[in-house]
Amino acid sequence: MNGGNGPLSYANNSSYQKAAVDCTKVMVNEAIVDEFDIKQLSSSTPYRIADLGCSIGPNTFIAVQNIIEAVERKYQSNGLESNIPEFQVFFNDHASNDFNTLFSSLPLDRRYFGVGVPGTFHARLFPKASLHFVYSSYALHWLSKLPKELLDTNSPTWNKGRIHYVGAPNNVFEAYSTQFRKDMHAFLDARAEEVAPYGLMALLFAVVPNGTIPSESFIYLLYERLGIALMDMANMVSLIPNTK
Repeated sequence: MNGGNGPLSYANNSSYQKAAVDCTKVMVNEAIVDEFDIKQLSSSTPYRIADLGCSIGPNTFIAVQNIIEAVERKYQSNGLESNIPEFQVFFNDHASNDFNTLFSSLPLDRRYFGVGVPGTFHARLFPKASLHFVYSSYALHWLSKLPKELLDTNSPTWNKGRIHYVGAPNNVFEAYSTQFRKDMHAFLDARAEEVAPYGLMALLFAVVPNGTIPSESFIYLLYERLGIALMDMANMVSLIPNTK
């Protein structure tokens, strides 16, 4: 993601992602009300939240605040306001993420202790059974790596001139799909070790229903147009050979 807080930064160009955070606030609250068992958390244990793929804000701060407020309301509704735990929040993203901008923009009135955790969420990041709420928004649909067969010029799966599987042969789609399944298995296996008993997860990411016609999908059209633009730019300045 584009770091900093300038006019082209992710922080100032992520209103679409913010809308998703706002839309899921009620669902997150309901999940905590229905599933969070106060008795399972010792009064001396902080409630630990991890935002995986947090980028640089401000959406991550809004999502974290929604979770914290829901937990606080759960205690208050049970007459246990004096037992509300402390909160520890882990902000995770790749090491190349602009953590400087992230932490310099932390809300001054935050009610939690913030920690940066660089690294891929497709592997273990935390000790066993240490997290009470795992959150990830608009990050899981990005693959951990490009399927290698898409780069092999001698392979029938070589995805010439495309950044996506839109308009490509079915074996290109299958290569992307296989890699996504591997990534999701790795992600869920890691979280199965890290989430505490009775812990919760909220995962938001872009999907399309099975059988969707590409021409009728906003996501398909978005990446198709983006791919065309990138190829035009590359051809204009001869950044890559014509065979790629």
